[in-house]
Amino acid sequence: MGNKNLKQTITVSGGLSIIVGIIIGSGIFMKPAVVFRDAGSTAGALLAWLVGGVVTLAAALTVSEIAANIPRPGGLYTYLEELYGRRWGFLLGWVQTVISYPASVGAQSIAFALYVAYFIPLSTGQQRLVALGVLALLVGLNVLSTRCSGIIQMAATIGKLVPIVIILAMGAFSGALPGSAGMSGELIGAGMGSAVLGTLWAYDGWIGVTNMAGEMRNPRKNLPRVIVIGLVFVIAVYLAFNLVVFNSLSPEQLSLSETPGSDTAVALFGEKGAALISAGIMVSVFGSLNGYLMTGARVPQAMGEKGLLPASRVLAKIHPVFGTPGNALILQGVLAAIYVLSGTFNALTDILIFVLWIFFTMGVFGVFLLRKKGLSAKENYRVPLYPVVPAIGVAGGAFVLVSTLIGDPVKSLIGILLTLAGLPVFHLVQKRNQK
Repeated sequence: MGNKNLKQTITVSGGLSIIVGIIIGSGIFMKPAVVFRDAGSTAGALLAWLVGGVVTLAAALTVSEIAANIPRPGGLYTYLEELYGRRWGFLLGWVQTVISYPASVGAQSIAFALYVAYFIPLSTGQQRLVALGVLALLVGLNVLSTRCSGIIQMAATIGKLVPIVIILAMGAFSGALPGSAGMSGELIGAGMGSAVLGTLWAYDGWIGVTNMAGEMRNPRKNLPRVIVIGLVFVIAVYLAFNLVVFNSLSPEQLSLSETPGSDTAVALFGEKGAALISAGIMVSVFGSLNGYLMTGARVPQAMGEKGLLPASRVLAKIHPVFGTPGNALILQGVLAAIYVLSGTFNALTDILIFVLWIFFTMGVFGVFLLRKKGLSAKENYRVPLYPVVPAIGVAGGAFVLVSTLIGDPVKSLIGILLTLAGLPVFHLVQKRNQK
């Protein structure tokens, strides 16, 4: 089953470059410290990164079966609408419009400002001004030209791998570091759920690969190959990177670090060498920020075309000169600016991932509904080891949600309230469209 309107041009190597490019962003440079603090030990932190990777892999493999059998544009939004009804599809689109993408853009803007502060001492207020400045710059560039933002994305994808490779190579040959080597401590700390939640931000972006089913050559075989190879590669890189971080920084240094990527570079290369690595990390974060902004604006623009949001005509409009979704980009920029002014990097990502995994878990469970409704063709790709792999994805998602509700009820409640705020909007839009 395929979409005859889409050309099947994506190969396995092309798919791998996409999934790795989407997933690896600021998370690997920002999250090792907070995951370590939540897990309570280096061993617990490594376990959290592994658990987050396994849960992500199980979820991605499962949702891929839905993608292979419902290969229509819209990704998870379309799957939820098909399997659960229009209300749930709308709520995901709402969350992506007002929480997911703008909060991601806001978090990436803050991350960029934190790394600027490595070169120039900045107060908290000044960091937020820098974050708003880079946000405004990229909104402007994306409004002016989609091609320009695409060039930025290509350059940043290459740039983001450079600091990782250098740090891993240097870390492998450095034997006289003061860090927390030895992997001592309890395996599971009191904040293990929060630790796993932190890793899921670094793995975020995996859902994008499921949108490639209709454009991939032989998706029944190649889609699961891309997902397995790509995510296993990312998991291995993340585990290796964390080992270098733990070996380079003492527990006290790591607990206090806001930019563990740069602090590790200082331990390995000294201040001058670390400056080059930090510049490479800034390129990576800049690219992730651009990518989230570029793709995120397409959600309200597409929903506007269907009349599913207030001011739909305005949001659906394509700029007559530049040919870009200018109004949707500006909306994303304004919402992201609000998030920048209201929260920190870790607070934003925790709220974002908690809300997203409500829908990811529903998406994974959707494979059971897909098969019950007889929509899963045997000739298409099917999740291996059914129902074990889907069960792992659902159980992992439930673990993250429940543990976050218990461990941080305030952030969880904020995320739930922002999501439920979409319900009256849905009914209002429905009534307007009926009239």
